[in-house]
Order: sequence, then structure tokens, then C-alpha cells
Amino acid sequence: MSSHRLSKKGRYIAWTAAGAVVVAGAGIAAQTSMAATTWPAQKTYTGRAFDACTAPSLKAMKAWNTGFYGAAAVYIGGKNRGCAQPNLTASWTKSVSALGWKLIPLYVGAQPPCQTSANPEKFTASTAASLGASNAKDAVAKASALGMKAGSPIYLDIEPYDITNKSCNNAVLTYVRSFTKTLRAKTYRGGFYGFSSSSAKAIATAADRTDLPGNLWYALWDKKNTTTADWPWDPKLFAGHSRAHQYMVNSKESRGGYTITVDRNAWDAPVALIG
Repeated sequence: MSSHRLSKKGRYIAWTAAGAVVVAGAGIAAQTSMAATTWPAQKTYTGRAFDACTAPSLKAMKAWNTGFYGAAAVYIGGKNRGCAQPNLTASWTKSVSALGWKLIPLYVGAQPPCQTSANPEKFTASTAASLGASNAKDAVAKASALGMKAGSPIYLDIEPYDITNKSCNNAVLTYVRSFTKTLRAKTYRGGFYGFSSSSAKAIATAADRTDLPGNLWYALWDKKNTTTADWPWDPKLFAGHSRAHQYMVNSKESRGGYTITVDRNAWDAPVALIG
């Protein structure tokens, strides 16, 4: 069992090196029109990424800069974030970016009402829209304070829940739409982390695509470094550098004398704009 996200008792689950390219319009097709705003070009990374519960130290990031991984996901905020982040500062962000690392901001927002884990913050059907908006505003503030500029994606983390529970699933979609719409209003791109069997499935299979995030990071622990061969849904969905796949978890790895337990990801999606 990993504690990368919700480190509460009774949590249901434990919890990739190519260069970056700039793509102007990818990753926003699922969202409502952005024509009224001039958007910064999307920065896309394609390759392996890792995520760890706590952002590693700058020395560890230097030691791990071997080319195997090219990006790292960091937990920028949310009341349900499982680990303290003593290293995660604007100075750290600038320094690791200067080393060539691409960064992936992840926000652990309020969780579904039917989720079995005990979390500090959950939404209900009546609070889903307002909490989605307030969480998104907080996520933007946290990203901005770290030097992650407008045009960056923010990936909303929703852990597993019973998607057959219609009222709960509807509340989730309301929350996610509100979060994504608020991000867009502040010129940040919407992303979503979830599980192929539940939370990510709810986003990928929703009939109404309005205000859903344009980038989907799905957890499917099949140890396959791909965003295409095991894609579970319509191949037209989230195409064009808008997918990421968490394919292995709790991998204890050592580089340059620094050992970190990480989750491995195949990445072909936007990363933060640092400045």
C-alpha cells in the first residue's frame, strides 16, 4: 500500500526519457471554447515520468537526472494531500526546471461522498459546484506561488469510488466540471488523475463532455509503458498529446546514492510552464 495521495486509514488503494515539444492546441478539445482568451502555447512532454509522495530534495533530483525519467509529478496542494512537502518551493521549482526536469502539478481535491476512505474534505451533491470552484482557485494560487505560470495544466486527483452509484457519480462530474471551468477562467489547463476502473472511467465515458478536463492521466497498473496500447476507451478521446498512464506503483529505485519509492508513468501530455 502506498501513501502517495490520501494517507488515511482505510484507503482503498495504494497508490515516464524523451524531450519536450511545444504544441499549441492539444489537450483542450474536451473543454468548452477558449476563444475569448489568448492562451500560452502548451508545453508537452513525451516520455517516462515519476511521482513520489514527497517532492525529492534538489540534490536527489540532480542525482536522478540520468535520462531515464524526464518529468516528475508534484503534489502542489489540496486538503487531502497525503504528505508534507518541505522541498516544494518556488526556488526548488526553478532549480529543477533549470536542470531540464519537466514538472507535473497534481492537486488532491475534495473527494466523492460515496468514497469509503475518511478524508478531511469531501463534497456532496449540494456542495460539489462551490467546492470545485474554491478548490480550483486554491490550486491556481498554489501553482502560481511555485512559479507554474498561466497555461500550465493542473491535474485533479480523484481516488476510486463506486461509479455505479448514480447520485455520487453525478456529484463527481459536477465537481470536476466546476473545477475545470474555474481553472480555464484563470488560464490554466484542466487535467485529471483517476483509475481506469472508476474515477478516470467516469470522465472518459461521460456522455456530456462539457467542461470536462482535456487531459486524462489514468492509473492502470499493468507495467506497460504506453498511453495507446492499453487505452481502455474510445481511441478518439484525449488524442493529440493529452494522455498519461500510471503503469507501475511502489517502485523502490536508487540513482546516484538516493533511493526513492516512486510510481512510474508513461507521459504524453502537457507539463507546467515555469517562469
